[in-house]
Amino acid sequence: MNKNFRNLLGCLAAHTLILTGRVKQATKKALETECILSLYFHKPAKDEFEFCIRWLRRKGFRFISPRDLEKIINGEIPFPKGAVLLTVDDGWQSNVTNVADVATRNEVPVTIFVSTTPAEEGTYWWSYVTQAKRQGLTSFSKQALKKMPEEERVNILKEIKQMIYPGRDAMTVDQVKMVARSPYITIGSHTQTHPILINCPETQVYEELKGSRQKLESWTGKEVAYFAYPNGDFSRREIKILKTLHYRLAFSSQPKYLTPALLNESYTIPRFGFLEGASSAENICRITGVWQPMMQKLSHRNQPPKKERTWYSNLFLGEDRIKKLDI
Repeated sequence: MNKNFRNLLGCLAAHTLILTGRVKQATKKALETECILSLYFHKPAKDEFEFCIRWLRRKGFRFISPRDLEKIINGEIPFPKGAVLLTVDDGWQSNVTNVADVATRNEVPVTIFVSTTPAEEGTYWWSYVTQAKRQGLTSFSKQALKKMPEEERVNILKEIKQMIYPGRDAMTVDQVKMVARSPYITIGSHTQTHPILINCPETQVYEELKGSRQKLESWTGKEVAYFAYPNGDFSRREIKILKTLHYRLAFSSQPKYLTPALLNESYTIPRFGFLEGASSAENICRITGVWQPMMQKLSHRNQPPKKERTWYSNLFLGEDRIKKLDI
């Protein structure tokens, strides 16, 4: 499906949700009850990230850091109302100007979860796959490789990397050091090579989590105690290893509100995802927690054959940008 068409449909669906009062109700809930909006981005444009901060502030939300969240968990400060926690996954090079600079200028705490090998080598493994597929050099897709056993995925990537280099799209090591100096930026771990951890042998998982933390701490001179699961995939094994390595918080991509009942689950902190390129209306629905549960309900309700089962999710996962609506 054409992504611009997908975004148009997404915008229409979002306005329907807004008109029904769902966003207003969700916003009221987040502002007036013990309910934190935990959000994640990847590589937002500057106007997208600024819009998000501006909209949340206008509605009366205040921003907290993972350290604040730890204090809440430990009972050092009360559970807040109207709180938002912002996180960014991967460590894209555009995060320097579009996220770190914007966050610092607006005095908003943001955590950037960095994969260390792309910072060292230049790019993410899926960038190779995407460009190779676009040029007809491979039949494998990013999604297909995510489902493979780790050894098979690595072997395919080795072949692809011999044919193409997409160019740098990750922050450099020096840029990671630079953004870490901001009092508003926290650097967290996102593994070394960004594998799908549940597909990896245990020894690799341990080294991915240990090695990335050691490198980030050596680069920044600061403790790295927070982690985000690549692709949001984890099991009890990953949680156990994180505890062994003394990480204190880990973030999933489960679309739930962070409530007092979930505070004990500090290694599966839920987050609502912002979709770069979608309309402002859709992303308002996303960051207020309205969008993802509705799409899940629609998907489960229909249950078509497996090939078509993700009609709704596929429809609303595009990344092309359409005109923003300042709602």
